[in-house]
Amino acid sequence: MRVLRAGLLALLLTTGLSGCDLMQRISEGAYRNAVTDGTIAELDERGVTLAGRPSCELADTGSEAVVRIGCTARTTTGAAVVVTGRALQADTEHPRETYVITVGGTPVVDQDCLGLGCRSPRDAPAPTSS
Repeated sequence: MRVLRAGLLALLLTTGLSGCDLMQRISEGAYRNAVTDGTIAELDERGVTLAGRPSCELADTGSEAVVRIGCTARTTTGAAVVVTGRALQADTEHPRETYVITVGGTPVVDQDCLGLGCRSPRDAPAPTSS
């Protein structure tokens, strides 16, 4: 998803700038929102309804080249939703992203992008209940 890549790029551009804590927080927030929105879109497309927006946090990797994000949520039926994302070569124009979404412990998404217009042959089938 282009928004996801733009959020990741904005995060990386501001992370390296000293004295720009406010801009870094804004960019991190934009990336978290992009992953959250992408997660909602991916699950909605598979008939899985969330009880609320996922809560996402970036992990400190100690490297501008690696970005990790983790999100949690619940479906309307109470099943746990876990999102893990990773971008390698994130400090370049062409980061290599991977996102996995599980619902109730069952993988339902395993692909290199999230959101509308994003399709990957690695998609897993949707669970039978949401």
